[in-house]
Amino acid sequence: MVTVADLDAIREVAASVDDPELPYLTIGDLGMVRAVERHDDRIMVTLTPTYTGCPATEEILADVRSALAAAHIEAEVEMVMSPAWTTDWITASGREKLRAAGIAPPAPAGDRPVVMLDLPVECPCCNSRRTRRLSDFGSTACKALYRCEACREPFETFKAL
Repeated sequence: MVTVADLDAIREVAASVDDPELPYLTIGDLGMVRAVERHDDRIMVTLTPTYTGCPATEEILADVRSALAAAHIEAEVEMVMSPAWTTDWITASGREKLRAAGIAPPAPAGDRPVVMLDLPVECPCCNSRRTRRLSDFGSTACKALYRCEACREPFETFKAL
């Protein structure tokens, strides 16, 4: 019989998988592990990609399956698109790791204005809000490229979804 503690341990293994595009973050940091559930005698791990067209989706699935197998856990792993991933699912630890890597994390929804404006993004290097968007797309489609006018450093930010 699979217990809640077992499901929590399985979630921990799945969540510990590194994001292939951002190896300093785990998919748990990004909030991609949506559910770990028991269905009759099967364990189901459900993931949601950060971006519908994310090219790393298959690699993430394979990495989670490998991590579970290495931990001797038999589970089915699937990727679901609904509900769509949101930057609100990034954990506090994930936001700090992004900032430390020079990527400005978006504020949680409760900290953002109701009407979305193109407000300045805080520089992860010097904390200045004198920043300018250079491109709507960074190294991946889910990020935008900015430059700080104070310290002149370029940086990326996750687009708030």
